[in-house]
Amino acid sequence: QVQVVESGGGLVQAGGSLRLSCAASGRAFSSYVVGWCRQAPGKEREFVAAIRWSLRTYYVDSVKGRFTISRDNAKNTVYLQMNSLKPEDTAIYYCAAATASELYNDSHYYNAALYDYWGQGTQVTVSS
Repeated sequence: QVQVVESGGGLVQAGGSLRLSCAASGRAFSSYVVGWCRQAPGKEREFVAAIRWSLRTYYVDSVKGRFTISRDNAKNTVYLQMNSLKPEDTAIYYCAAATASELYNDSHYYNAALYDYWGQGTQVTVSS
């Protein structure tokens, strides 16, 4: 089992940047895929990005070219660098982890429902 804790949210103007961090604890961090999902008011939780132990990455189309997910396996930490932020990026951002062996198809990585372990979330607000 793994526990994840997010940090780094805040208020930023459109066009600005933020970096979110996800610190993981528990056993066998290498066996988990770690991702970020977000939920805006009145909307369903949606997948944003994920990264495998091998450092292969996955992104939702709306953030490609603006967000970068990275992983420091030595520190058990995953980062989400968010640039060129837009008001529509405003949401609670959640770090989530999934057992790598359960995601055996590329499409699975984009499915928030398949992630088993969740943090409490961190608020990101982008003002126009």
